[in-house]
Amino acid sequence: MEIDQQLNTIKLGELSFVPFISAAKIAERVQELGKLITADYQDKTPLIITILNGSFIFCSDLVRAVDMDCEVQFMKVSSYEGTTSTGKMTAVFDTLPELAGRDVIIIEDIVDQGHTINYLHQLYLAKKPNSLRIASLLLKPDAYRYEHPIDYLGFKIPNDFVVGYGLDYNQMGRNLPAIYTLKI
Repeated sequence: MEIDQQLNTIKLGELSFVPFISAAKIAERVQELGKLITADYQDKTPLIITILNGSFIFCSDLVRAVDMDCEVQFMKVSSYEGTTSTGKMTAVFDTLPELAGRDVIIIEDIVDQGHTINYLHQLYLAKKPNSLRIASLLLKPDAYRYEHPIDYLGFKIPNDFVVGYGLDYNQMGRNLPAIYTLKI
């Protein structure tokens, strides 16, 4: 990773990115989402299913922002190659406990076209949870193809490629504390 201090531009591989959402704005919104989840799940212990790899930072901050007991599990689903989604779902890692009768929250880093959310929504509803909700840091409404509501949403963004705060470009840039967009 190469950073141009004068322009705040970062270079990941052959691509350059510019600041888009600051670390402070992300932290503020995550705290707000934590309060909403806490209010919705009083006296419950939701199962939070974090979709790897991109959601791990968002999930970590979000579960610390909720004021209740919760369980956290991880699942890996892949649909990206480079900067675009292939639309093909591949479950790479799935060791989930019984979901029947549980309150489940799926944590995503970004909902683009929505193929992953649609796949997981169908998969988990078949397991008969008590409730199933979706939390995502980012949503690209112009690209989203499905009707599943994003119950806890950080930010709506344009249909641009972004990195940082867990999101990557070919596994680079996840460690950036803010979100950057592709420089055109």
